[in-house]
Amino acid sequence: MGRGLLCLLLLQLVGLVVAGGGRWQEEFLRLPASATRWAVLIAGSNGFYNYRHQADVCHAYQIMRKGGVEEENIVVMMYDDIAHNPDNPRPGLIFNHPSGPDVYAGVPKDYTGDDVNVNNFLAVLLGNRSALTGSGSGKVVASGPNDHVFVYYADHGGPGVLSMPADGEYLYADDLVKALKKKHAAGGYKSLVVYVEACESGSIFEGLLPGNISVYATTASNAEESSWGTYCPGDDHDAPAAEFDTCLGDLYSVAWMEDAEAHQEGRLAETLRQQYRTVKNRTSDEGTYTLGSHVMQYGDMALAPQSLDLYYMDTSPAAAVGAGAKGSHSYSTVSVNQRDADLLYLWRKYRRAGEGTSRLLHRERLVQEMGRRSRVDRSVEMIGALLLGGGNQVVDAVRERAVVEDWECLRWMVRTFEAHCGSLGQYGIKHMRSFANICNAGVPHHAMAKAASLACPSSPLHL
Repeated sequence: MGRGLLCLLLLQLVGLVVAGGGRWQEEFLRLPASATRWAVLIAGSNGFYNYRHQADVCHAYQIMRKGGVEEENIVVMMYDDIAHNPDNPRPGLIFNHPSGPDVYAGVPKDYTGDDVNVNNFLAVLLGNRSALTGSGSGKVVASGPNDHVFVYYADHGGPGVLSMPADGEYLYADDLVKALKKKHAAGGYKSLVVYVEACESGSIFEGLLPGNISVYATTASNAEESSWGTYCPGDDHDAPAAEFDTCLGDLYSVAWMEDAEAHQEGRLAETLRQQYRTVKNRTSDEGTYTLGSHVMQYGDMALAPQSLDLYYMDTSPAAAVGAGAKGSHSYSTVSVNQRDADLLYLWRKYRRAGEGTSRLLHRERLVQEMGRRSRVDRSVEMIGALLLGGGNQVVDAVRERAVVEDWECLRWMVRTFEAHCGSLGQYGIKHMRSFANICNAGVPHHAMAKAASLACPSSPLHL
């Protein structure tokens, strides 16, 4: 019987050669079930001053679709408060480039508002519909062992955490890595790629992501530095992006997306490693690091030679490509530290306001934000002095190790601080490493509670 089956296959191959010439190899290779491509795109912030995160995600969606990823296999999570925001000078439109197209059109609203949360993100990633909450679309990554998954997360971050829109809600690095391990153990993918745009985003994977679960990740920054917003308005009121008063994109994000579009439009195949190198060079300000960050890679380096066509591109000659954002980045806009992008927005609103009540209100918002930052910094510094003797020597990072050894301790320390001092917010999460060091030093919980009450004797900060 074995020989009969072999003869039958050979006869089929001969028939293919006669009928289709050189196309027989392609037809033969299509005999196995084809793999499916999946994508999760999430912006974990809200507010018009965070415009760039949702613009990044909308742009990413357009790239997925141009690359042939089926709409039903793309899950989009974003607060959706930008396009129709009263501050938007182009109502109903979102731009990720000063002279680019609207990237909001056609983007599905799978999970918006309060449905953008840690629980739903992990449920979507794991393909667990029963764990979803709220009124989202119900779409999840129902991938199998032959499939390829792409995850893109754009947001604020801090050592060991990524933000969510709700105050005080964070995606901790250990929870993300646990979810990836779980999906791998369940045969939920053949390979999975994660791109993360956030400050200290390297800390999400450093010392945590194993190299044997077929996951490859790149991050906008290393474990100790901020990432950067870009296409931000400068002092020139006639410059591109000036009308928005806020940054239109993030440096790492527009780097990988504009690179992808250039290759897609030119029908030029590209690997994960090639894109990593291109993005790293651009994000580091062409190697100077004067206005940029260190793009990093983690996980299974054996995946790096893979083609991006496995995930979100289609560079075949027959691929249909629409108009995308401009590939050039020689525009007279500026890049700013992600954590200062909201200050830029508030400052420009104040500067552009006319005389009278409006100008005073914008000035008050700016002063309040600067004061809030100062209070958070002082509170954390005082707690460090009370528990660890003070000084910055205790917050140095240890390379190639996770931020903290006891993640439950870190969660408890953060909750205790916020109970006494108010939410850390998108700025304050930069202090996560300080709380991690308190845990690593073996400080008991009751000592942290006492120190926090001394550092913040009045009511919690309201952000």
